[in-house]
Amino acid sequence: MLIDADESQLVLVDFQSRLKPVMLDADLVWANAAKLATLAQALDVPTWGTEQNPSRLGEMPPEIRNHCRKVLAKMQFSAVEEGLGEWLQPEPVQAPRGNARSLPRHLQKPQAGAEERKTIVLAGCEAHICLMQTALDLLEDEFEVWVVTDACSSRTERNRDAAYDRLAGAGAELVTAEMVAFEWVRTAEHPDFKLLQSLFK
Repeated sequence: MLIDADESQLVLVDFQSRLKPVMLDADLVWANAAKLATLAQALDVPTWGTEQNPSRLGEMPPEIRNHCRKVLAKMQFSAVEEGLGEWLQPEPVQAPRGNARSLPRHLQKPQAGAEERKTIVLAGCEAHICLMQTALDLLEDEFEVWVVTDACSSRTERNRDAAYDRLAGAGAELVTAEMVAFEWVRTAEHPDFKLLQSLFK
């Protein structure tokens, strides 16, 4: 099964200034997150961010934060526990007010709800703490979770790799940033293929 841009949302977990110096391969991980966020915006893939205790760990850099629709400040390690799950649900459609006779005919019909996007592309830090707990809660809430391994990090390789093993065992798919990008675009004829090339060449 390929990742479909029209069914995807991108969640960027805790790409914060004071975490970066102690993360493995931090420059590559932060760069891949920024590339995915840039492409997601071009493709109208909703992008959300989280920040763990931002008063102590700092904010996301602008090249990531500016692509997010909202950024969730949190204290719990799982962003789902702080309300991320509600953000990922489609916005409810407001029922028209008034009785049937007073409304124009086009408002008397039931309104279609927004499309659900149940595919969550997830990247962030630390892989074995906030990212993993968020991913496990999303899986429990019946989202499909795709973890971008080259846009995730931890302080140690052992912790990062243990997170990947546990996530794969729980049903998350492990992918790379390029895999996501090329599956979102699908064809060299896509209008955003040149953007993809410029980001990942």
